[in-house]
Amino acid sequence: MGNTVCAISTSVGRAGLGIVRMTGDESLDVIKKVFTNYNNLNNKQMTYGHIIDEGKLIDEVLLVFMKGPHTYTCEDVVEIYCHGGVIAVREVLRSLLKNGASLAEPGEFTKRAFLNGRLDLTQAEAVLDLIDSSTSLSYENSLSQLSGGISKEVEDIFDDLLGVMASTVTEIDFPEDENDTLSNDEKINKLSPLLDRIDKLIMSGKRGKVLKDGIKTLILGRPNVGKSSLLNALLKENRAIVTDIPGTTRDTIEEVLDLDGIPIKLIDTAGIRETEDTVELIGVKKAKEEISRADLILVLLDSSSEIGEEDLDILKASKDKERIVIINKTDLESKIDLSALEGENVIMTSLLNNFGVDELQEEIKSLFFDDKISSNDEAYVSNIRHIDHLNKARSALHSAIEDLKLGIPLDLVEVDLNITMDELGNITGKTTNEDVLDRIFSEFCIGK
Repeated sequence: MGNTVCAISTSVGRAGLGIVRMTGDESLDVIKKVFTNYNNLNNKQMTYGHIIDEGKLIDEVLLVFMKGPHTYTCEDVVEIYCHGGVIAVREVLRSLLKNGASLAEPGEFTKRAFLNGRLDLTQAEAVLDLIDSSTSLSYENSLSQLSGGISKEVEDIFDDLLGVMASTVTEIDFPEDENDTLSNDEKINKLSPLLDRIDKLIMSGKRGKVLKDGIKTLILGRPNVGKSSLLNALLKENRAIVTDIPGTTRDTIEEVLDLDGIPIKLIDTAGIRETEDTVELIGVKKAKEEISRADLILVLLDSSSEIGEEDLDILKASKDKERIVIINKTDLESKIDLSALEGENVIMTSLLNNFGVDELQEEIKSLFFDDKISSNDEAYVSNIRHIDHLNKARSALHSAIEDLKLGIPLDLVEVDLNITMDELGNITGKTTNEDVLDRIFSEFCIGK
């Protein structure tokens, strides 16, 4: 990682403005070579001027110099606001590279913020989640994590563990000194609440994962049962073609629905049936493949006809998934035998009249959230890496508590406590190795 790096921080394409960003100890030296109004620069003030390269005018710009350590990276930072488009930002970047800066790696600005102590690892990862947020709730949850909502709780658990660890190590190293040590029962009483707190964080992971990744919701049914009508009704727009001709949808159609802040990834599939049509057959195969990857299945049945073999095949294929059975076309004379669906989560709809859609939306929310969703109460764990480390920390801590109950030698208890603390440290970055850091920050865009 070079000392001073730069990158384009805005999307390349047609735009009113483009931003080129630079960070590092030599930022001022580089700017001095390319910015015409260098002598009038003041900390955290915008300055008008031009970028030049070997006497050639590159662009008319506004430039801000920010003196470290009170910056995003805790280093000297320069941001150049130039004209948008492809050429202007590229030429400004090229001028910086020619005059001493290096090209930043993906996520390098945020990585430097982490390495320089401005952010811990959970906060750094929240920056990426913030950028990727697709709904207001996922955005607010990421914002809460960026403010330290998760890391503070993890740090508090870590610090409380440290006290028990200190007593355990003292007892192992100085068995004759009983003044500064805890009994096994006292250790258990201190560790058990920490186990409960880790469990609470793990449980929040279900909600956090939904807020971050959305609910992958697959719409299944035989042809002409109303799958595309359901997609359009949920989206409140005519996204899919609706006709009386079976087999209209021959591929999957994917859209994201913002359901009161919850991202619902809707997938409308080809009607599942036996067919001789090669293109439709590919769509049917793809629909069946999507079942294993779905979080929720919406199975549509036609109220105006009896449950057929194709319906039974769909119900059988999706029986191991979370699902809602939707009985559509209730505005027509009913011929369906509802007794065959005993035990199923059934919603009655008439998509022609938009009947039952609100009830369906409420049911989807209730399946994944057992109470009212509020992003103001707490930050939910949404990063799968964090959940993995929490599960490992929980397993080790549970083992330590059981060892203490059984009176197993403290050397083994110490091993479990060390593992617990290492796993918690991996979440915040206290004990994370360089390879893991590289993998995390490689997911960022260049310039962030």
